[in-house]
Amino acid sequence: MTTARPDALRELEREVGVLIRRVRRVIGERARLVHPDLQSSSYLMLGYVVDHGPLRASAMSTIFDVDKGAISRQVQHLVDLGLVDRTPDPDDGRATLISVSDEGARRFRDVTEHRRKWFDERLGDWTADEILAFAGTMHRYNQALGADESWA
Repeated sequence: MTTARPDALRELEREVGVLIRRVRRVIGERARLVHPDLQSSSYLMLGYVVDHGPLRASAMSTIFDVDKGAISRQVQHLVDLGLVDRTPDPDDGRATLISVSDEGARRFRDVTEHRRKWFDERLGDWTADEILAFAGTMHRYNQALGADESWA
């Protein structure tokens, strides 16, 4: 028996909805593990700075498609928590660069290690090839939707 395409798409939408709800919850949990006062949206920005910093707030505005004022508030939140530092941009004295602080890097690394162990436990009966195949399918799905978020 062959599944009708509309039924398959409906099932995909349902499963993506479950994934989105779980991801939102997990991001909030991870943010609180990094720092009890860390906001979920700031956690995502911190992760980006950990992986790609130092960078200007204007670059983050473009990457996250968020206005500069909101980015400025989020960066200030991260600075206030001691998770990132601001330093003058050597290429433009009027601008600043955002980089992860030593404390921010340590805390983020601890949460990342915990997350990977959790994934490893939950996917314990999956082979490495199955995990890579699933990741490849997710990548293909994201590319088909036009997502350019290989940074995440």
